[in-house]
Amino acid sequence: MTAAPRSAAAAARWSSASQAAPAGSSSSLAALPPPLAGPARLAAFDVLRTKVLACEKCSHLATSRKSVVFGVGNLHARILFVGEAPGADEDEQGEPFVGRAGELLTKIIQAMGLSRSDVYIANILKCRPDTPGQTSGNRKPTPVEIATCIPWLQEQINLIQPAVMVALGVSAMEGLLGKMEVNISRQRGSWTSYRGIPLMPTYHPAYLLRNQSLSEKRKVWEDMLLVMEKAGLSISEKQRGFFLTK
Repeated sequence: MTAAPRSAAAAARWSSASQAAPAGSSSSLAALPPPLAGPARLAAFDVLRTKVLACEKCSHLATSRKSVVFGVGNLHARILFVGEAPGADEDEQGEPFVGRAGELLTKIIQAMGLSRSDVYIANILKCRPDTPGQTSGNRKPTPVEIATCIPWLQEQINLIQPAVMVALGVSAMEGLLGKMEVNISRQRGSWTSYRGIPLMPTYHPAYLLRNQSLSEKRKVWEDMLLVMEKAGLSISEKQRGFFLTK
């Protein structure tokens, strides 16, 4: 069989030609490279995964982590969800969004008529931020940690090239756009762009766990309706009516 060597060679050429841009404003980042076909894309993802799993650029995170949380989903996904960083459950299992917030994200994806295997889910950071002196809880990634780790996410985006991206929460927006002090309450529901890809900011699922009012759930759902429309998904009248007050 000659297909595999050709795919590996194509992946190697793509990897050398596609250098992850440094963290900065979205407008300053390099344009997306030409997309890879199926076998070559899979080969390039395998190469990237190997690099990420071995990463020790943040030595304090490398020593405290249990897992490197690479990402999960469809390599040809039309929708890419980006979160902040792994929490304790994700660090334990090595998969993004598997805790309570992850369960809620899964329900949101299912309400869109999709499954986790139809989309791709990743984080700004691949390692859980360490919490020295704490027995529980999480902390926000530092700007240095974001700048160090986000090239890995940028390479994932280079490979997947989704039709739409969803930034889940403040840290995801700050990491993608290279801007600190994002106001998610003001920016959610309005399209922005990441390297030419439509980007929808919305609340992190953890926010909805803390604020379970119907009105807040509706805000996130309205954002997802916009995402569905942009991704070319069909929307039923039942879906349009989710979380409306009666």
